[in-house]
Amino acid sequence: MSTSPAQPPARTSAPFSRRHFLLTTTAAGAAGAGAALVAAGPAGAAVRVDRHPAFTAAGRAYGVPPALLAAVSYAQTRWQHHDGRPSASLGYGPMHLVDGTALAAARARAGKEQSADVVDTLGDAVAASGLPADQVRTDADANVRAAAALLAQHQADAGRPVGVDTDPADWYATVASTGGLTTAASRLDLADTVLTTLRQGGDLRLADGQRLELPPTSVGTPRAQRRALTGQVRESRRTQSARASGDGPVDAPPGLDVEWVPAPYEQYGESSSAYGNHDLAFRPDAPAITHLVIHDTEATYDTTIQLVTDPTYVSWQYSLRSSDGHIAQHLAPSDVGWHAGNWYMNSHSIGLEHEGFAAEGPAWYSEPMYRRSARLVRHLCETYDIPLDRAHVIGHDQVPGITTAYIPGMHWDPGPFWDWEHYFDLMGRSLKIGTTTRPVAVGDVVRILPGFVGNTQPLTGCEDPGDTCGGASDTNFVTLRKQPSADAALVDDPGLHQDGSPSTTKVADIGARAAAGTEYVVAAVDGDWTAVWFLGQQAWFLNPPLTPTARPVKAPLGKVRAKPGVQARTYGRCYPEAEAYPDPSWVQSVVPLLYTIGAGEEYAVGDLEPRTDYYRAKTYSLETPGDHVLVSGQDRYVQVDLGHRIAFVRREDVEIV
Repeated sequence: MSTSPAQPPARTSAPFSRRHFLLTTTAAGAAGAGAALVAAGPAGAAVRVDRHPAFTAAGRAYGVPPALLAAVSYAQTRWQHHDGRPSASLGYGPMHLVDGTALAAARARAGKEQSADVVDTLGDAVAASGLPADQVRTDADANVRAAAALLAQHQADAGRPVGVDTDPADWYATVASTGGLTTAASRLDLADTVLTTLRQGGDLRLADGQRLELPPTSVGTPRAQRRALTGQVRESRRTQSARASGDGPVDAPPGLDVEWVPAPYEQYGESSSAYGNHDLAFRPDAPAITHLVIHDTEATYDTTIQLVTDPTYVSWQYSLRSSDGHIAQHLAPSDVGWHAGNWYMNSHSIGLEHEGFAAEGPAWYSEPMYRRSARLVRHLCETYDIPLDRAHVIGHDQVPGITTAYIPGMHWDPGPFWDWEHYFDLMGRSLKIGTTTRPVAVGDVVRILPGFVGNTQPLTGCEDPGDTCGGASDTNFVTLRKQPSADAALVDDPGLHQDGSPSTTKVADIGARAAAGTEYVVAAVDGDWTAVWFLGQQAWFLNPPLTPTARPVKAPLGKVRAKPGVQARTYGRCYPEAEAYPDPSWVQSVVPLLYTIGAGEEYAVGDLEPRTDYYRAKTYSLETPGDHVLVSGQDRYVQVDLGHRIAFVRREDVEIV
């Protein structure tokens, strides 16, 4: 998002541990009973979460089925503690207990007292359990125990059965009401997700090969409880429809309850070009929609809505709220938002802004937001025939600069703390699909798959130049070095560091990172280390055969290499040749980036046929002669993973292998 980073709410600090809490916990901190330490087993061994002391002790103490506690935690955080640091919506611990008091105070300071309802599940859980609030925030066992106390209290108050042997389906309404969610639709989504997790099981693989699992459980069907909640959802929809000022062209799958909050299209000055905050177009016919760009807001949801409804600001298609995944749509699918910092990519893409902060790993992205975003993205890919892969569903950090001068200023959200592998799992399109576990070999196209939880990578500068980003134990990338050694220097990015300075571990420096799902060609192998071609150099990363961080792609789309005697140039957009424009004054220069593809280098193809065109939109009115028109060319390009960002190469300069 094109805003200066705003500061997230204050966080409670906690000691950093590189071990997942379910592999180190004793469950004694809150319960006072010394349960045995759960030892980390060999790679691939599974820890039964429903039998783990953190959940069994809490379940016995308050009469809650341990499997239910495990399923709630999986739905809320995927069994992650985040070292006691809150989500963007101030939810703490593996049960995501929301500090409603702090959240309300933060909104009040910003003048947003009435912007949204607030549920204080942290305070309620503290009251129900008698545990200190700081302990519930920072200690995983205490967090689970407090949540169990809250669930049991609500269950008993409703007159429903309590006990470790009760049917988890009998807790359906209680789960919905204690999840910290403020809308009927989000409460229904949580309760349904928990029920599905119980029936189908849950699984989490850590980057070191350790596995956590919840086996499928036989549970009943909460017909009456679900009927009551779906009735609340229908009533809420009727109320929203009655209050709506007008129905916009909402583009979303059924049941997602997307709100229409239009971005203004206004002329605010005398000049025909003094307008905002987007452009009218005729998509998907002109131009075609080929990419989805994932952003984070670098602001609160309320501020985000204020910005997108300002005619003098920029725009995007969707905003997503952290607390419950609520989605607002701002533009008709036909129109072009101003969100990617690259007009070619703007004209061919849909932008989704997620409430969060790219530099604030501890302020993590919420599960409700991941789930609802995944549903929306899958729908958009199906609707516009966009391949559901990482060449077409990209981060803002993968959008190329239009020219070399623009590269250092390009944005890098959603950042290293966005879990791409989990995101694609939610879309039913695992990034592991189409890969093999055989050892890598020179010439292979490999897909980066380091895992997220426990993927510790060096990062600095999240809060100040010297800090280590909370230890950065959960990240979405591998670090790239000049030699096969953990002590070797990071690879260079001459476009990002145009003063010749080296790449760094700063959170905003993407120069030496390969993100999950991106694909590269293997240049060399040395023991546990693999080198790929990256920005004109061999870039080494740790890739042990027993716990690989990249896998060979079985049937890659292709590889490109420079034709003999050619130094293939790369581009940030696929603009037509000058002869394609009907008016010479319209011509857009085809300017190469400083990166080139030299002899012997190979890069993985992401798209063999990106559109060669330019959508001309310079004025407010659709009636302006020679404006709001699409110019298509005959030159052909190929999209490749060149570095951290994608790039385009001209077909006449390369061979496709």
